[in-house]
Amino acid sequence: MSKAQQLRSLHDDLLILPNAWDVASAAAIAQAGAPALGTTSAGIAWSLGRPDGHRLTRDEMVEVVSRIVAAVDIPVSADIENGYGESPADVAETVRRVVATGAVGINLEDSRSYTAPLHTPEEQAARLRAARDAGGPDLVVNARTDVYFSRAVERDTRPAEVRARAKIYAEAGADCLFVPGLLDLDELSALTAESPLPINVMADPNGPGVRQLADAGVRRISLGAALHLSTYAATHRAVATLLRNGTYEEFADSTEVAPKIVKL
Repeated sequence: MSKAQQLRSLHDDLLILPNAWDVASAAAIAQAGAPALGTTSAGIAWSLGRPDGHRLTRDEMVEVVSRIVAAVDIPVSADIENGYGESPADVAETVRRVVATGAVGINLEDSRSYTAPLHTPEEQAARLRAARDAGGPDLVVNARTDVYFSRAVERDTRPAEVRARAKIYAEAGADCLFVPGLLDLDELSALTAESPLPINVMADPNGPGVRQLADAGVRRISLGAALHLSTYAATHRAVATLLRNGTYEEFADSTEVAPKIVKL
């Protein structure tokens, strides 16, 4: 079974997809037993000293994805943000280059920014068709809609807007619908019952647990930038403890865990 087929088959059940931002984080995820991983554009941007939100270049993203794919034996789905360009041709070029690295899935957003209007469903459908044509039939295309993130979409219109986009995106060749920002279990249950595409959500430490999301019909759970942010928190705690107490307990397990992840 190819890696693309492996990734596709994982959607037959609930897929938990941790997100990596560099080679070491990808190795850690693989060593922990994840059957596949995604990349996080936010984590990659922050690691390169950029803010999140379409601030990376295509070349920068492809370079990091290439390194991650080469470092692990499990399928990798690449977060390509909004495709690094407005046009279907821009999206197609990004997909061709990402697929050439060995990545077997993509996330493609319908957002331009948090405040700008989303691509219209018809515009995004053309971009999704370009991604499908460029990536081939095996590429797992996760269509991300930022309806629940966008300030440009009125709150009371969001459920209907997501359903309309799900239908159009499915017809355009998407395999999954990623709806970050939606964690209300009643709304998720209604959406998963009606959507022609499996629903992917972004987990939140303060949100529903894995079992609850599965019971609501969710088929894929991404962690987004949560793992990356947790490394910042761990670093802060370790340094604060060291400076305050002169002790190392916050990173006492580093010499035990690290050799399993990276070659020291």
